[in-house]
Amino acid sequence: MGKVKKVQESEVIMTEMVLPNDTNTLNNLMGGKLMHWMDIVGAIAAQKHSNRIVVTASADNISFKHPIALGNVVTLKAQVTRSFNSSMEVYIEVWAEDIPANTKTKTHRAFFTFVAVDQNGRPIEVPKLEPSNEEEQELFDGALRRRQLRLVLAKRMDPKDAVELKSIFGFEEVIEKRP
Repeated sequence: MGKVKKVQESEVIMTEMVLPNDTNTLNNLMGGKLMHWMDIVGAIAAQKHSNRIVVTASADNISFKHPIALGNVVTLKAQVTRSFNSSMEVYIEVWAEDIPANTKTKTHRAFFTFVAVDQNGRPIEVPKLEPSNEEEQELFDGALRRRQLRLVLAKRMDPKDAVELKSIFGFEEVIEKRP
């Protein structure tokens, strides 16, 4: 697939309200419910980029910074940060808004990976992604390192083959000299 798409073509914004059935005994949004919403918004962004059915391959680096209270309005923003052969990394940011108090707080962020599949569930090629600004370029560049880390942790890549990780951890090739 020779097509190239811009990041903003995949952008999705989803809004939900935290209702009593979504909360734990502290009247805060349950983490599982938030992850469900993140999975939905991320999948829509990946579908917009690939124009295909997508499946969730991984959810990582979910950072729970602040609880989200009953009655808050939750806004989730997702965008594809990089595409590979059939997979796409999606960055998701979450804000909680207390409308009566007129406050809005960034509460969570995460990286999800989705794979585009054909009608038989087999991976299929996706368009390339072209960043348009500095922030998009930074996420794009970091996506390769995050992908290699995911593959190493899943034991699907040998750590010595993770070239991008070597550069951030300062690993250098040791050349053995023989007499």
